[in-house]
Amino acid sequence: MSIKDKNILLGVSGSIAAYKAALLVRLFVKAGANVQVIMSEDATQFITPLTLSTLSKNPVYTKFIKNNAGEWVNHVELGLWADLMIIAPATGKTLSSLAHGYSDNLLVATYLSARCPVYIAPAMDLDMYLHPSQKRNLEILSSYGNHIIEPESGELASGLDGKGRLAEPENILEAVANFFKTASSWSDKKVLITAGPTHEAIDPVRFIGNHSSGKMGYALAEEALSRGATVHLVSGPTSLSIAHPNLKITKVQAAQEMYNAASEHFDDYDCMIYAAAVADYRPSTVATEKIKKKGADMQIAMTPNVDIALSLGKIKKPHQYAVGFALETENEALNAQSKLERKNFDCIVLNSLRTEGAGFQHDTNQVTLYFKSNKKLELELKSKREIAKDIFDAIEQSIHS
Repeated sequence: MSIKDKNILLGVSGSIAAYKAALLVRLFVKAGANVQVIMSEDATQFITPLTLSTLSKNPVYTKFIKNNAGEWVNHVELGLWADLMIIAPATGKTLSSLAHGYSDNLLVATYLSARCPVYIAPAMDLDMYLHPSQKRNLEILSSYGNHIIEPESGELASGLDGKGRLAEPENILEAVANFFKTASSWSDKKVLITAGPTHEAIDPVRFIGNHSSGKMGYALAEEALSRGATVHLVSGPTSLSIAHPNLKITKVQAAQEMYNAASEHFDDYDCMIYAAAVADYRPSTVATEKIKKKGADMQIAMTPNVDIALSLGKIKKPHQYAVGFALETENEALNAQSKLERKNFDCIVLNSLRTEGAGFQHDTNQVTLYFKSNKKLELELKSKREIAKDIFDAIEQSIHS
């Protein structure tokens, strides 16, 4: 089992489903993991800390102070110790606290300190789960990069029948095991990702650009890193930040700078993802001083920028896998498929500005993937972090098919 010797931090909140935590701890320990349990005080009303301590072979923490001597439970150390944190069950109250940073208990404070991947398994009654506030909390948590284990359907404690049951412990174990398996699936790969807009200078003050936020490219970089890849992120101007020992970031402004950075050591990359929104043209000349307003009209002579994906596509090697992005407003599928062939992509991701909540600036996206093999994959509107995961899953399947 891929979780052997992994450090698993299990958070248990106050739901009737907390009894399943005993089964989950037992499965983790049986699979060879080291398990540390944190419980909210409400959770102790449903299952005792003694039970989970006995099964985990570790003390269970419920408060910031762990004994009468006033010894502090260091939530920061707990967060750093874990290879993975999972909160199961996660009640509606806990989801809200996690989403908005209300660190009024040890469980949430530890979550906020954790640097490891976090899985969240909600459990609540049907109507609570369907309430817009909970849907929004889950969207927020997903946008932070957390992994959501969907609740299952069946008979609920209220007597209703529907979605809201905590996922069965065996299914949670499988999700965690699959994560660790995936976490090393790209450990021997080098990935180039371009992200964000380019700014083409008019003068020292003004530029020509676009509305790209870089969120999709950065989400793709995070996903590649989560799979063990070494990533070179070439980023245009954006307010986003990301840090990881396997990440190199090159910050650029203009298209030519992005091309120079992307083309350097190009042969070393196994996969290239061109997610940047690169300006097609730049001013033919850049004024050395701020251009003063002189009249009603102003004309700027423009010259074409280098087409980064097209240029690099001409020197792409058979073992390299290239993914392009297309943002279209008309003849969307036709234009995307034309770029797929013309730029020597193996896959192209089509964005449409016609879908509400997709495209520039949003935390969500809705895309369609077209492959050189003529396969087509349509993804529903979801967070860009989830879209990034789906794209990498599709790439893996395409490579191995």
